[in-house]
Amino acid sequence: MNAEERDIYYYLKARRREFIGIREISRRTGGKRKSRVNPDWARPVLMGMAERGILESDGEERYRLKPMVQQETKGKRWASPEISKLLKASGKDFHNVITPEDEDEYYDKL
Repeated sequence: MNAEERDIYYYLKARRREFIGIREISRRTGGKRKSRVNPDWARPVLMGMAERGILESDGEERYRLKPMVQQETKGKRWASPEISKLLKASGKDFHNVITPEDEDEYYDKL
C-alpha cells in the first residue's frame, strides 16, 4: 500500500461497520489543503482498493473496509495487544489469537 492507501485504510479501520462517502474520506485523510484543491482526490485510490478487495462499496459511492474472510481465521479470536502480551508471557501456546498486526498483514497481502 502506498501512503494515501494506508491513510485511508487506518481511517476506515476505526469505522469498520459504517459506509463513508468519498468526500468525507477525502476531507478526513488528505488534509484541509488537499481537500480544498481537489475534493474528490480519493476517488481513484478508493476504486483501486475496492478492485484489490480491501474495500467494499454500497453502490452509492460510500466505502468501508471489507471484513476478513472467515475461513482464514477459523478458530481464532481477536485480542488487544496488551492481553496478547500477557497471554504470550504466560508461556502457554495461544496460536489462535489474532492481533491488530495480524489484521494489518492480511490487508497488506491484498
